[in-house]
This record gives sequence, structure tokens and C-alpha cells, in this order.
Amino acid sequence: MHARIWGCRGSLASPGPETIRYGGNTSCMEVRLSDGTLMVLDAGTGIRPFGLSLDPDRDKTIHLFLSHLHLDHLEGLGFFSPLWRPDVELHVWGPPSPLRSLEQRIARYLSPPLFPVHLSDIPSHPQFHDVPDGEFTIGGATIRAQPISHRGPTVGYRITENGKTMAYLPDHEPALGVDLAEMEPEWISGHGVAEGADVLFHDAQYTPEEYADRVGWGHSSVEHVVTFGLVSKVKQLVMFHHDPLHSDEHLEALVSKAGELWGANGNGGDPVLAYEGMEIEL
Repeated sequence: MHARIWGCRGSLASPGPETIRYGGNTSCMEVRLSDGTLMVLDAGTGIRPFGLSLDPDRDKTIHLFLSHLHLDHLEGLGFFSPLWRPDVELHVWGPPSPLRSLEQRIARYLSPPLFPVHLSDIPSHPQFHDVPDGEFTIGGATIRAQPISHRGPTVGYRITENGKTMAYLPDHEPALGVDLAEMEPEWISGHGVAEGADVLFHDAQYTPEEYADRVGWGHSSVEHVVTFGLVSKVKQLVMFHHDPLHSDEHLEALVSKAGELWGANGNGGDPVLAYEGMEIEL
């Protein structure tokens, strides 16, 4: 399993001289399985350059997994080049809602006045799927999607292939109203997705001071993500969903703080920052 990050900024794209090292595109990650199966996690603005990188003769079946439908995870979909190819089989997976189907919710974005073309007129005619309860398989991978603490229907993804596991929880507030260090792990939001993962990509948007003014917004402070990673016994923590106001220097101060908190209690190496172009082999 090979993962590459095409966007790891949270909330709003933020290109510019202050975000060069870690990037300004919003959430998108490519995951390619050992059998060649192509998966994509989220459709933020990073999905536009990712789509341009694909081989049109090889990449004709694509599975897009959406963690939720906030715009920073969806706004790139209309600019994903395979969407406009009639020879592409595009499967779009996402969290279920009791109010509207996944297709109906995405059609609100891919329709006038927000977008010039109706979803029903898009040449690839995407197929929409609610993620099921329990595990399911795509190619050679086993996938588990579970609801996690965030505003609106949201899931985290756990992907396992050949004994290696990555977990993806880009927007997550597990510490909402609780003390993570005092809770039994199985009661913590997202623990079933992240437990024992070789690599955890997790929301690390705020400093503790910023979080104090944003409780309930659905994101984590650096202290919370480190505690969550330690409790979940992950081997490598990758800090994801960078705040649009955080410069490269600000992010490097955050990861330094995370390293101090991780200390000698972590399973593997110190936490690292996600950046555009980051590749991980599992």
C-alpha cells in the first residue's frame, strides 16, 4: 500500500509564500494498493493536481472515499479530471445521512448556482455508496469506516492490506467534553479506527490556546492529537488538517511541541507534519 498526500490544509485553501513547505491545498490523499487498485481519500482542492497526474489508459476505476461533506473536503470534486471522462468508473463512498442520500447531498454542490453543470450531466456518471457498517473489501484491502466526533455525518477510515494499517481521521474532536487521558480507550471517539495503526493521519489544527476558543468546532489541539495517538498505540502520528492561518514556521513550532508531549511514551518515531508530496510505503 502506497499513500501520497496531495492536500493537507484544513478549512480553506491557503496558497502563498507562508505555506510553501507544507502546502495550501485542502484534504486529498492518494492510496494505491499492491494490486494497483486506486483509492482517494477526500476531494479537497488537492484532488485537482492529483487528477492531472493519473494515467488515462491505466486509471479507469477509482474509489473516492469522503470523510464528510464540508466544502474543504469536497470543493475539488468538480475539477477532478476523471469526473469528465465517460470511460472512467468512479465510485464515491461517504457517510450516510437520515435526511438525504449521498448523491442528493453532493448534487447540492454540483448544480447551479454553485456549479455550472448538474451532477446528472457529468459524463462519468459516478456511482454513490453509503459506507456500510462493519468491514468491507476493495481490491486486496479491508476497510472499516466508523462515525467520529465532528460536525455533521463524519467517518474515519481504517485501511488494512498485507498486515499493514493506515488510519485517516482528518477532522476529529475526540476530546469534546471528556478527558482523553482518563477515559477507557474503547469509549473514545475514533479509537476503533486508529487502534494499533502503523500510520495515523489525524486532525491537529489548533494550539491549546486556539482550541479554548473553538470548543465544539470539530477539531483537535496538538495536545489532544498526541494523547489520542498514545492511547491508540499508533506507531507513527502524522499531523494533518493544518489551520489556514498557520504559516510553515508556526506548524514547525507545533510539531516540536508534539514531540515533547510524545516523549518516550510513543510506540515509534516522533510525530511529523503532513505536507503536499509526502509519500509513505506500508
